[in-house]
Amino acid sequence: MSYHFNEYADREMLSIALANRIAGELRGALARAERVTMAVPGGTSPGPIFDDLCEVELDWDRVDVMLTDERWVPEDHDRSNTRLLRERLLVGKAEAARLLPMFLPCQDPEERLDELAEHIRPNLPLSIVLLGMGSDMHTASLFPGADNLEAALSRNAPILMPMRAPGADEPRVTLTAPVLDGALSKHVLIFGDEKRAALESAKGKSREEAPVNAILDGAEVHWAP
Repeated sequence: MSYHFNEYADREMLSIALANRIAGELRGALARAERVTMAVPGGTSPGPIFDDLCEVELDWDRVDVMLTDERWVPEDHDRSNTRLLRERLLVGKAEAARLLPMFLPCQDPEERLDELAEHIRPNLPLSIVLLGMGSDMHTASLFPGADNLEAALSRNAPILMPMRAPGADEPRVTLTAPVLDGALSKHVLIFGDEKRAALESAKGKSREEAPVNAILDGAEVHWAP
C-alpha cells in the first residue's frame, strides 16, 4: 500500500492548495464526461476548503455532490452533515451543483437505504472523494468496532451500509470501502500531530483495526499542524 503525503506549513495554505487541486480535477473530469460526482465529508475540518471551492469558476451545474457518510438525523438538525454542505459548499457559484441525498425521512436507515443507493448508483465510480480520518483511524463512518464494519469492508459490499458504533450518538449511513476506494481521485485530509501519528500507526494493521487502510492505496494525504 502506498500513498503520497503532502505537508503544508499551516491549515490556511492547505485549504487553498487543496481547493485549487480539487477544482482542477473537477475541470479535468468535466472535460471527459457530461456529469461528474464528488463525495466529501462532514465535520469542521473541510469547512475552509468548501469556502474556497464554492467560489471557483466551473460548470457546477454538471457536478453532483454527495457526502461520504451521514448521521441519521433530519437535514435541519444541528448535527446534520447535509446541513453543513448546504451552508458551506452549495453556495456561491457552487449553488448550481446537484446534491445527492444521504438521508430520507424515516426512523432507521435500513428502511430506505435501497432507495438512497439507487440515487447514487448511476453516478459511480466517484470522480473525486475527499475523506477525513479520526484518531481511531476511522474514515467516513467505517469505525473500528462498528456493527457492520466487516460487511462494509468486503469487496462485495453494497453501495451504502448502515453503521452503529460505540461512541456514536446516532445511527450512520456510509459509502462502503469499495465505493470510496474506487474513486478516480482520492484525497485524505488530516490536521495535527495526533492524527499524523495515527496515520503512521495504521501501517501494518488490518482494515478492521484501521479502516482508513481500506482507502489509502493511491491516495493523496494532506496534512498541516
